[in-house]
Amino acid sequence: MSRTSTRLAAIATTVVIATTGLTVSAVADAAAATAPTGSAVVNESNSFLLSSLSAGVLVFALPNATGSYDSTKGLSASFPVTGGSANLPGFYGNVQLGGGLLFVNLRTGKSAVFKNLAFRIDTWQVTGVLEGTSAPVALLDPAGDTVVTGTQADGKLESSDLQVDDEGAKFLDSKLNTTFFQAGQSVGSFSFSFKAGS
Repeated sequence: MSRTSTRLAAIATTVVIATTGLTVSAVADAAAATAPTGSAVVNESNSFLLSSLSAGVLVFALPNATGSYDSTKGLSASFPVTGGSANLPGFYGNVQLGGGLLFVNLRTGKSAVFKNLAFRIDTWQVTGVLEGTSAPVALLDPAGDTVVTGTQADGKLESSDLQVDDEGAKFLDSKLNTTFFQAGQSVGSFSFSFKAGS
């Protein structure tokens, strides 16, 4: 074999090894980067919906949350898990949620938008950050009968009641110039599912 042929063979071998190495590495990185999945579902009961409408207060789920309505169950919004970790059987963790919440008082024209939603399992609160600020506000608290199933890696939570947090009630009443929100006020029910990434 000539020197030129030997060099070309060596170069070809190097290219094949380098390409194969990159491909295997890319596949390994993709497999290691699996994000957690799941959702937090807030179900707003018909009774809360009617009382809020009577007070001129409306609550909207913002993208990328998805909403639906059932005449018997009420208005529901599903907020996707976007990060964090959860150990539902151990009752600890902090999970970030996609989407947002818009609160509007039709009588005063005041509104409040919350982004960076989270379910803080450690404190048992759904929190949000008011647009233009950085501190999270406790908005809602899962309550009532609570059932946890599954494992740390793949768990579900069902709460028969969802209540307005004391901090959230004061904050919303102040921002919207209303007296509608009350600590412990029943909103509806809450469910949460979490599957850890790998």
